[in-house]
Amino acid sequence: MTPADRGGTGVRPLWQGRTVALLAVVLVGLNLRTAVAALSPIYDRIGEDFAIGAIGIGFLGTLPPVSFAVVGLFAPALHRRFGVERVMVVAIVAILLGHLVRASSGSYLVLVLASAVTFAGMGVANVLLPPLVKTYFPDRIGLLTALYATIMAMGATLPPLVAVPVADASSWRVSVGMWAVFAVLALVPLVTLLARRMRDRRDAADGAAPADAEGLPGPVDVPIERRKGFGRVLRSPVAWSLMLVFALTSVNAYAMFAWLPSILTDVAGASEAEAGALLSLFSVMGLPAALLVPILATRMRTVGPLIAAGVVFYIVGYGGLLLAPGGPLWLWVAFIGLGPLLFPLSLVLINLRTRTHEGSVALSSFVQSIGYGIGALGPLVVGVLHDSTGGWTVPLLFLVGTALALTVSGIVVARPRMLEDEW
Repeated sequence: MTPADRGGTGVRPLWQGRTVALLAVVLVGLNLRTAVAALSPIYDRIGEDFAIGAIGIGFLGTLPPVSFAVVGLFAPALHRRFGVERVMVVAIVAILLGHLVRASSGSYLVLVLASAVTFAGMGVANVLLPPLVKTYFPDRIGLLTALYATIMAMGATLPPLVAVPVADASSWRVSVGMWAVFAVLALVPLVTLLARRMRDRRDAADGAAPADAEGLPGPVDVPIERRKGFGRVLRSPVAWSLMLVFALTSVNAYAMFAWLPSILTDVAGASEAEAGALLSLFSVMGLPAALLVPILATRMRTVGPLIAAGVVFYIVGYGGLLLAPGGPLWLWVAFIGLGPLLFPLSLVLINLRTRTHEGSVALSSFVQSIGYGIGALGPLVVGVLHDSTGGWTVPLLFLVGTALALTVSGIVVARPRMLEDEW
């Protein structure tokens, strides 16, 4: 049986018998957003070596969520065939190679292909990180989800802050490629976990009881059920509702990253410098949510209040921009930035709404692959509405509508129902 089978009834010290697994979770989380945010601040520098253009920049901007959506669909099949540790190692290797090739790109095509490889690795790791947590930390799901969600948010915040200074001090290639160091670091605990899993398979074949490095029971490999869990997820109200919460949150997040500076400049008369600072505020507001929300979710009888809070934050923030654009912009942006607390909530619910490892993998793939695909449409829809109306009132009302729609799907998600009970 797996650690999830053994540890679901008791809580043991976080480091006891699973130090390597803890390092793996933290370091994988650190790799899941760095490549997304590393290019945009230095496009001008890259353009000095080869042409990119506005359309090329736009395509690179949509590549991460599209890659996450497409590749995430294949993660369950890869997991069933090879196991979570082996697939995670390959995913991190893909991220590593992508970073290095992007840094040595001599043309836009190579940059796109290398970015696609990087984002493909991230997409697989996105899906398999919640099941990895469920496998090794079934008694600490909230804490570990909070930890890696916070690390992911830091991984998205750090590259824009250092990209330009590093490029100034060396070159844009160093600025893009230096994040490969994090991938190398993540491979160390992941390869260790994989070696331990392979050792346990040999021990099981020899009839010996596996043990980890600290002398405690280690992860024992079992045949993973071959039935199509993804197909059964398609018939689950819990799965569809959680996917919509994740998707609508992604729509708002990607739309804000793409358009918030323009909205603040046009609607509220903010300067470019002020709009850029407020975009950073929007991003930073996700850090406390990532740290606290998963822990709260595991301790609450129902997560309904958290969903309601996310909806209210969105409505108050967008409402402030619509009704009082001359008011405190930092306050409206802070409220909008708190709305994405529903993102870490969705991640922890992947494990809280499943009983089995197989269910966690299937639900994670369904929620993230389709959710990211829908989220990629956010900037496009907002841009089309702006161009067709000549203003930001209709786009903001559209985003208010997505927040209200979160209430409907959130009602189903808030109920403590398990995915496997619907199979």
